[in-house]
Amino acid sequence: MLLCCALLATSAGCRSEHPKGAATPGGTASAEHQKHARARFAANTGLAAGATYQWIVKPYREGKFKDGTRGRTAALFKAGLAGTFTYNRLKAATGDAKGDPLLAKTTAPVTVRIEELRKLGSKLRTGKVSEADIASLEKTMTSLKSAGRSSGVDVREKVPSDSQLAGSQPDKAGR
Repeated sequence: MLLCCALLATSAGCRSEHPKGAATPGGTASAEHQKHARARFAANTGLAAGATYQWIVKPYREGKFKDGTRGRTAALFKAGLAGTFTYNRLKAATGDAKGDPLLAKTTAPVTVRIEELRKLGSKLRTGKVSEADIASLEKTMTSLKSAGRSSGVDVREKVPSDSQLAGSQPDKAGR
């Protein structure tokens, strides 16, 4: 359990959306910057959606988090990592969205829900996750995908590799 907590704490701090002191892009970004912001948003949201489904929603629906289930500890451990990874990627995605005025406007309402996901990690680690928690997570993912779609950004789910999930490798955007 101590190892699990140490890994989760380490992976939570592995990546940041923007370096300290860096200016956050405003609404007057160039067309090139907007294009890259949209691509990064799509990549980060797609990775978050893939991790959410693969290691949180799917195992929950299969009953792998219930007491006495074989492989429960491993499933909860991986779900805890996925929860931390998802939160991190969604924070990065909303930061990326700030580089595009339309995307920033459509994703703004979802940021409150993303902050609520912080609590999910501890619930997953202790096995106290509920159907309402899973539904909230799915709703957040659906809202972000819809926000992207309404801004002309196609978000496709992509399951991250184990090394990405554990935070040992940066994603394709170099973070």
